[in-house]
Amino acid sequence: MYSVYKFDVHSRILTPVINQAAETRMILHVTIDNRTYPIDIPKDVLDDGETFYQKMDRDMDKGWQMCREYVPNPNFEQRCQIAADRLLTSLHKENKHTLLLMAGYILNRLPGVTRVNIDSTGNMQETRFYYEDQ
Repeated sequence: MYSVYKFDVHSRILTPVINQAAETRMILHVTIDNRTYPIDIPKDVLDDGETFYQKMDRDMDKGWQMCREYVPNPNFEQRCQIAADRLLTSLHKENKHTLLLMAGYILNRLPGVTRVNIDSTGNMQETRFYYEDQ
């Protein structure tokens, strides 16, 4: 069994969520190596993260090395694959703040996405996104 977490932007504390109303949270289900982690991103992280997300977009506007391929102008899905790769790194390093920001970026930039299957073999272009109706 897994836990759902809530991140408090001001105190930067990650806490388990029990019986919280669905309207106050956005959940991204992250699957890595056949194990799924539901990441609860509070709406205020999405709202407060926009400045950070815009900076990420400006950085990616310059192009990005995606494994062996250099992509001069990543599209929305590629940008979210990059964010998912950073989310994977954040999970391994137990950096909960960055983990939530990356999950928030994905939810913000791919409206309707509910799940991401992150490739952990080193090929971020194999990361897949799934939507409400899939």
